[in-house]
Amino acid sequence: MIAFVSGPVAALAPTTAVVEVGGIGMAVQCTPNTIAGLRLGQEARLATSLVVREDSLTLYGFADDDERQVFELLQTASGVGPRLAQAMLGVHSPDALRLAVATGDEKALTAVPGIGKKGAQKLLLELKDKLGQPLGTGALVGAQRAAAGPAPWTEQLSAALIGLGYASREAEEAVAAVTPQAEAAIAAGGSAPVPQLLRAALQTLNRAR
Repeated sequence: MIAFVSGPVAALAPTTAVVEVGGIGMAVQCTPNTIAGLRLGQEARLATSLVVREDSLTLYGFADDDERQVFELLQTASGVGPRLAQAMLGVHSPDALRLAVATGDEKALTAVPGIGKKGAQKLLLELKDKLGQPLGTGALVGAQRAAAGPAPWTEQLSAALIGLGYASREAEEAVAAVTPQAEAAIAAGGSAPVPQLLRAALQTLNRAR
């Protein structure tokens, strides 16, 4: 098992970071939040989980060991693969997921693209005794901040764009450009799909240059 990778960040993309380890570029799949915390050329340490398939080896990266542990625990639920587990962590922090499961919050789980009401109910049952209780007050504070400030997706998207090297002003303009797309997804009963919005925002920025 590859427990972590550490080294300078050689490249960044919307969902992938390349970390140079001993002269080798390790491609690591990350959430937009994790990408937002990385900077090209700077040292980074990512906790990792290697997913082995017959036709692929995929390395998933996380900001810390707790996030990786939750990623792996989520996959013990039936129907949850690495992509869905990563999507859940892209929308919610580990503590927010613990809080959602502990309180039976279906709405929090259905905010994740790919999880419907029935799927959320099933996950709440299967994960009830696996994730444990929230470790701190971060989940509650995050929920309060979301209620009082900008939508979480705008913060995630803006941070991801700045992490990719764009200026704050450019990030704000790109977020504004894709807001109608996000609002349409929310109005349809879903949630703002941050990875897709990030790709659309990058296209907008590339056209403007």
